[in-house]
Amino acid sequence: MRRLPITAIAILLLLAAVAAPLRPLLADQTDDRLELLFSRLLEAPGPLEARRLEGEIWTIWLQSDDGAVRILMHDGIDALQQRDYGRALSKFDQMVLIAPDFAEGWNKRATVHYLLGNYAQSLGDIAKTLALEPRHFGALAGRGLVYVELEDERRALEAFEEALAIHPNLTPAAINASELRKVLRDRRI
Repeated sequence: MRRLPITAIAILLLLAAVAAPLRPLLADQTDDRLELLFSRLLEAPGPLEARRLEGEIWTIWLQSDDGAVRILMHDGIDALQQRDYGRALSKFDQMVLIAPDFAEGWNKRATVHYLLGNYAQSLGDIAKTLALEPRHFGALAGRGLVYVELEDERRALEAFEEALAIHPNLTPAAINASELRKVLRDRRI
C-alpha cells in the first residue's frame, strides 16, 4: 500500500489537545456549551474560525470536576509531550479506572495505544470514547489512522469522513480522506 502523508500531520491531530491549556473552568463531554460550539463548528466560514472553535471544544473536553482526574490528565499530557508513553499509559489507565464516564480519558489512552502500536486496544478505547461523546472528531480521525496502519483503507476513509461530517475544516482528516480516495480509485483501475 502507498503510505499516506500521515506522519507529522497525523501526530499533530492526535496530540492536538495536548497543548491546550487546562483552565480552572470545570466541564467535560456533557457540558451544555458544546451543543452551540459543535453547531458553529459545522458552519464555520473557514479554517481560522474552525480552529478557534475546535480549541474551545478541546478545552471543555479536557476538564473534569474530579481533582484526581485533573492531576492524572496533567501528568499524562506531560508524559505524552516528553514521549514517555509508558508513564502516559499508566496515568490514563488510572484515569479510566476512576472516571470511566470521562470520554477524554479514553481518548488519551487510545492515543497512547496508537503511538505504541497497540491498535486493537486503541480501537477499543476509541469505541468507548465515541460511546460517551459521539461527536469526538479527534477519536474518529484517530480511528482512521489506526485503520490506515492496519491497511484497511475503506474503514479508514469512513472514519475520516465521519470526522469531517462533524468538523468539515479538519485539515488532516481531509488530506487523509483525499489520499485514501486516490488509493481506492487507483486500486479499481
